[in-house]
Amino acid sequence: MDGTRRKDIKVGTKVLVVQKQDQRSGKVTEGIVKKLLTKSEIHHRGIKVMLENGIVGRVKEIK
Repeated sequence: MDGTRRKDIKVGTKVLVVQKQDQRSGKVTEGIVKKLLTKSEIHHRGIKVMLENGIVGRVKEIK
């Protein structure tokens, strides 16, 4: 499942995110959602979240 819809992502969900500096390479980081940062219901590049380890990125895939 992709990460473009806010309703699909909850705190505690395991996700793959792309950090800002990794957008060109497409490198993903796996983690658990601590906080949802995007306020809109849909974002075409992925909902921005903060992971439990403090990393911020846009959700590419929900595990």
